[in-house]
Amino acid sequence: MKRVLVKSVFDAFDYVMQHYYPAGLEDLAEKTDSYAVISIQDTHTDGFGLTFSKSRCCRDVLTLKFDDIIRPVEFAVLFSEDMAESIIRFIEDNKSVDTLLVHCYAGQSRSMAVGAFAVWMLGGDNSKYFEGHCPNEYVYDMLTTTYLRKQILSE
Repeated sequence: MKRVLVKSVFDAFDYVMQHYYPAGLEDLAEKTDSYAVISIQDTHTDGFGLTFSKSRCCRDVLTLKFDDIIRPVEFAVLFSEDMAESIIRFIEDNKSVDTLLVHCYAGQSRSMAVGAFAVWMLGGDNSKYFEGHCPNEYVYDMLTTTYLRKQILSE
C-alpha cells in the first residue's frame, strides 16, 4: 500500500469517479491505480445512499455503519471491537493495493482515526493526522488496542 487517503463521502465519490470509464474505453479513465475502500456510514440515516463496489481498480470494499460518538448514546451505534477486527483484517488483506481510501461523512473524525491507524499499522508516521485534525479518539484507541492485543496473542 503506497498511500492512505482520508476523504469526505463527496470527495471519495470524486476519487472513485476519476477511475471510471465507459465500457470498452479503459483509456479514458483519468486514474488506473488500484484501491480499496473503507466506507464509514451513519446509522441514523441508514447510510448515505451511496454504495461502493469492486471493479477493475477497486479491489475491495468494507462498509461499516457506526456513529461519531465516543461513549454509548441512545439510538446511536458505538464503534466496536468486532468492527476494529474487521478493519485490521481488511488492511492486512489489501496491502497490495496502491491506495487505501477511507471516508466518512465529513472526512474529519471517524475516517481520520481509521486513516491514522492504517498508517501506523503499516509502519508509517501518522503524526499529520493529529495536526490540526480531531480524529475520533475512541475509534483510534479501539483500533490500536485491538491490533496490539492481536499481536500479543499471535506470539
